Amino acid sequence: MFIYFACQHGAESFLKSEMETVAPSAKFAFSRPGFVTFRTEDSFSPNAINQLPLTFARTRGISVGRTGKEHATDDARADYILNTLANIDAPMLSSTSQESSIVTSIDQIHAWQRDPKIPGDDGFEPGRTEVADAAGHMIRERLQIDSKIGINRIAKSGQLVLDCALVEPDQWWFGYHVAESTSSRWPGGVYSLRLPEHAVSRAYLKMEESIRWSQLPLQAGDTCVEIGSSPGGSCQALLDRGMNVIGIDPAQMHESVLAHANFTHWRARAADLKRSEFSEAKWLFSDSNVAPNYTLDSVEHIVENRRVNVHGLVLTLKLMQPELAEQIPTYIERVKKWGYEYVRLRQLAFNRREICMVAMKSRSYRRRRPKKRAS
Repeated sequence: MFIYFACQHGAESFLKSEMETVAPSAKFAFSRPGFVTFRTEDSFSPNAINQLPLTFARTRGISVGRTGKEHATDDARADYILNTLANIDAPMLSSTSQESSIVTSIDQIHAWQRDPKIPGDDGFEPGRTEVADAAGHMIRERLQIDSKIGINRIAKSGQLVLDCALVEPDQWWFGYHVAESTSSRWPGGVYSLRLPEHAVSRAYLKMEESIRWSQLPLQAGDTCVEIGSSPGGSCQALLDRGMNVIGIDPAQMHESVLAHANFTHWRARAADLKRSEFSEAKWLFSDSNVAPNYTLDSVEHIVENRRVNVHGLVLTLKLMQPELAEQIPTYIERVKKWGYEYVRLRQLAFNRREICMVAMKSRSYRRRRPKKRAS
């Protein structure tokens, strides 16, 4: 069987290294920037593939084949994929269907194009495209799939998703996965975002995606601190959610951010501040252009103070050199020693050469909801 992965443009080698560790039986098969496949003699269920601990995999699934130059028309592509899927038995893969084939069990269709470049380069940002949407509609029509089946919508947990990766204009890869985790519900593993007109930097996109992926239970009025906040795009994403935000950066913040009633700027380095000043912080964010250990040093000095009770961390770790990715297990263990039991990492779709680490003292924080007031 073949397993496919989407990743950031240029992150293929990191993904290959991770697979060598977590799934040594899977052998590298095919690669283009932003898309990788592996072949394995072992039988991986969709659930087992979802559970592989991979930082650099954006989305993943079981590959069933690809079209090429010999399938130049929509009819040829449709015939190929229909014949391929017809030979695959997929009972009980879908939570909403008891049919015996993939075609009749499909709940959603996700079609996406691989990233042509690193996010942020030349104005490129990942997400839905008209070309991919058109491909999804063509597949639904030609395979005579129910018109109620969504095209590039966010899937519900447990739904069976037919994937189409537009790797090249004349090379489409097909496969399927079962939506489980938050990111596996998103088309191509990307939550499509557009930079708001008022945003002062694309850091807004990174912050927004990190919150949606991590599902941190942020509540309006919470105090959030961000280290490395200039010029203020990520702070704006928090302010737009009703947070009280403290930005720490010796550099100047954008005037529109400074003017916000719920924003406070500490124009200093985090290392120069008294730790007790962080006593009101509930969530700590950091996105500084330094090596990961420097970021962790700054955060450690804050959260290890007995007067500080930060519930959760969202840290951007810069991979300035490729070999820094090899230290990811070390970074995780270091954060766990601070009392943060639940640690996850992911290269977000809107990250560049960096990864996002989310850490919480307890997973129960994710499940908490505001208590209803007595009537």
